[in-house]
Amino acid sequence: MRPVIGVVPLFDEEKDSVWMVPGYLEGIEEAGGLPMILPFTGQEEALEEAAGLCGGFLFTGGHDVDPAVYGQERRAWCGLACGVRDRMEKKLFQTALAADKPVFGICRGIQMINALCGGTLYQDLPAEYPCQVEHHMTPPYDRTAHQVTIVPGTPLSAWLGKEQIGVNSYHHQAVRQLGAGLKPMAWSEDGLVEAVYMPTRKFVAAVQWHPEFNFRKEESSRILFKRFVDACGGAVSRSGRG
Repeated sequence: MRPVIGVVPLFDEEKDSVWMVPGYLEGIEEAGGLPMILPFTGQEEALEEAAGLCGGFLFTGGHDVDPAVYGQERRAWCGLACGVRDRMEKKLFQTALAADKPVFGICRGIQMINALCGGTLYQDLPAEYPCQVEHHMTPPYDRTAHQVTIVPGTPLSAWLGKEQIGVNSYHHQAVRQLGAGLKPMAWSEDGLVEAVYMPTRKFVAAVQWHPEFNFRKEESSRILFKRFVDACGGAVSRSGRG
């Protein structure tokens, strides 16, 4: 049985609609998983029921994280937040940690995971962090924007077997102070945390770049999805569903 993986949906205020970037689902499917778009709700009971069906969770990109999540006031340059998403991911993350179910974060995902672990974010890189590389690229998004250096001895190093890779990049917020229990797995050329993991859990990992846009071209992106899906399969087996 393919592991069911809960995917956090995106929300469009202007159209009042829930939507999804196809690459998140396709990357999971190609890696052998069965993606399930989770209900867009902050209701804890509904989220607990949905989480019970899943072997792991993908935290997708999207809105800025509300600075209140990490105990700061909103600055003028902070972008639009989404309270439902913030509450939803907080509950899912707590549920996943309690059950030791895998969590993989992408872009906003790494930022939210860091904030939920007590870390902080740069609310806007141009205003708060002088960047020497391109972190907010223009289309197409399946090309390399900059390089990241992989930390030796980390899961990412073991997965990819490389010291450096090229990544795409489309974000204006980033990890500032690392959250409790998280360790860095990669750094950008200008010193930003680009990937993290939680050593005390079976699989909690996140990247700042976008494997959902280039997994068909980049082996490193396919490996990320594969490692995540394989970990979710293990979670399913232990629960007796696979």
